[in-house]
Amino acid sequence: MSASWLGFVLAPQLQLGNQAREESKVGDLYPSMRPGIARQGEQIYRANGCFYCHSQQVRPKGYGTDFERGWGGRHGVVQSVDEDYLYDEPAMLGTQRIGPDLANVGLRIGTNEAPILQHIYDPRSTMPGSLMPPYQYLFKKHKLGFNEHPSDDALPADKNTPAGYEIIPTENAHALVAYLMSLRSDAVLFETPPFPPPAKPKSASTNAPAAAATTNSAAK
Repeated sequence: MSASWLGFVLAPQLQLGNQAREESKVGDLYPSMRPGIARQGEQIYRANGCFYCHSQQVRPKGYGTDFERGWGGRHGVVQSVDEDYLYDEPAMLGTQRIGPDLANVGLRIGTNEAPILQHIYDPRSTMPGSLMPPYQYLFKKHKLGFNEHPSDDALPADKNTPAGYEIIPTENAHALVAYLMSLRSDAVLFETPPFPPPAKPKSASTNAPAAAATTNSAAK
C-alpha cells in the first residue's frame, strides 16, 4: 500500500507539482492561462464527467494510433507534455476513449461555436451513431412571440425543434465550448521544439563551386 502511494501520488507530485510558468524574452509568462469563461467551462466539463469518455493525453508516436487519428498537437511533432497541464487542478487525463481524445481539440474544431453547440445538444444530429448523450439541459427552449424571429444565438431549427420555439444555449453551454476551444497544444514550451521550418525548395543549379562547399564543410 505504501509503495503504491509513493509511486502514484508522491512521485508525480514531486515531479510535476512545483511547475511554474516561464518568462519569455519580452517579459510575458507562458504558457498563458485560459480566459475566465474557459475556466468556467472547465468546471462544467468536470461536473458532467466528460473525462470518463474523453481523454486528454496524446501518446508518443509508436504508442497507439493517436497521431494517425490526427490528435497530435504542434503540427503532429510532439505528444502531450507536462507543461500542457500546468493550470489543470486536477489534470483530466482520462482512462477511456469512448469518444476522441480532446487534448488538442481546440485546433481541430476552429472558432465557429455553432456546430459544437449543436453536437452538445444533439450528438447524433452531427455524428450519426454517436454514443455521446445529449446535454439538452445546457440549453433553454424559448417560445417565439407573434412575428418574432429566432435570435442569432439560436440553434438551427430541425425536425426535433417544437413549432413556434427556438433552442438557445445557456451561459454554461457557451462556457463549455470556450473550454473545448482552449484545449490547444500549439504553444512552444520548454519541453517541446519549435515548429519545424518549411522545407526549402530544391534548386536545379547552384553558383557555388563544389570545392568551396567541401572546404566549408571541413571547416565546420
